Amino acid sequence: MKKITIAISGPAGSGKTTYAKFIAKEFNLRYFSAGEIFRRLAKEKGLSLSEFSKQAEKDYEIDRMIDNTTLNEARRGNVVLDGRLTAWVAREIADLKILVTAPLEVRVRRIAKRDGISYKQAYKETLERELSELKRYKEIYGAEPFDPKIYDVMINTEKFSIESVLKILKTVIEEYLASQKVR
Repeated sequence: MKKITIAISGPAGSGKTTYAKFIAKEFNLRYFSAGEIFRRLAKEKGLSLSEFSKQAEKDYEIDRMIDNTTLNEARRGNVVLDGRLTAWVAREIADLKILVTAPLEVRVRRIAKRDGISYKQAYKETLERELSELKRYKEIYGAEPFDPKIYDVMINTEKFSIESVLKILKTVIEEYLASQKVR
């Protein structure tokens, strides 16, 4: 059986992790999160995500290490990669590249609820982190991580319930697998 690599990317609060974990479980694939590595490194250094993002602006090795780990996981196959830059990083390896997104206000509300913080704080932190990330991705790789040209599937998660998005993504993957005779 052919190994499959699925990359799910999108901005913070778009639902990447929810959908990536579901797909991994549903299709019996490994789950890998670039964001978990970033959060773990920030915690180890005693820094907030915004503070660690600022540090990463000065030390590109942080992103390069995470991205190299992502590539190694992609090459192993039978994995769902979850992260803002994973589809771009693994664009030559991933069988399916999925972009999940939602308007900023929707994403900030989700982040505030998830993290138990105020909308104002979530908005400030989200903007700071996203600006830092986009700056780094552009400077390090010349990357436009949400450029629609690299994606096979794009979905605005504001438009559908979680269950509906899961159903849509499951159908897309099943159709891809059937067309490739992977299953």
